[in-house]
Amino acid sequence: MQRPEPRQAADGARELDDLVQRVGRNRDREAFVRLYRHFAPRVKAYLLRLGADDGAAEETTQETMLSLWRRAESFDPTQAGAGTWVFTIARNRRIDLIRRERRPEPDNGQIELMADPAEPVDQTIAAGQRDSRVRAALETLPQAQAALIQMAYYEDLTQTAIADRTGLPLGTVKSRFRLAFARLKRALEGDPS
Repeated sequence: MQRPEPRQAADGARELDDLVQRVGRNRDREAFVRLYRHFAPRVKAYLLRLGADDGAAEETTQETMLSLWRRAESFDPTQAGAGTWVFTIARNRRIDLIRRERRPEPDNGQIELMADPAEPVDQTIAAGQRDSRVRAALETLPQAQAALIQMAYYEDLTQTAIADRTGLPLGTVKSRFRLAFARLKRALEGDPS
């Protein structure tokens, strides 16, 4: 088997990076299909080499590709190439699977024994008061900052995804987050300024 020339390999890596970015930006199904065809067999072979059985390797490969679809907007080609990113996801999924396998499932008779004790009343009250203070502090934010906080914490969007959705530059999104958190900190510490 002939190895690709360095230039061809670099072009191929850039193409994969571009495909992941297309999935992240536009939920491009065609780009995802191409990524799936490229990575799924390689990821499965990698997992088999790590010692996974065929069923576990197949399941972990599917979870890896699903993670690629869901988290593609967080891919940053300046941090790592698409291949490194995908194989890191696969490795982490494999570790999760091993941990699940090592944790025995309780039988029905043991479930009551494993239940967490009820939280003490004073902690429940303190948590409720803290939640009320946080909600009140959020209401003091300017609408632009509050909207970003809501997208990040209630819709689970990254700052990059927020920038894409709002059309704001990423630097502006980051600045508004810093300002919002500084204002929230002051409000929670009791400083109204």
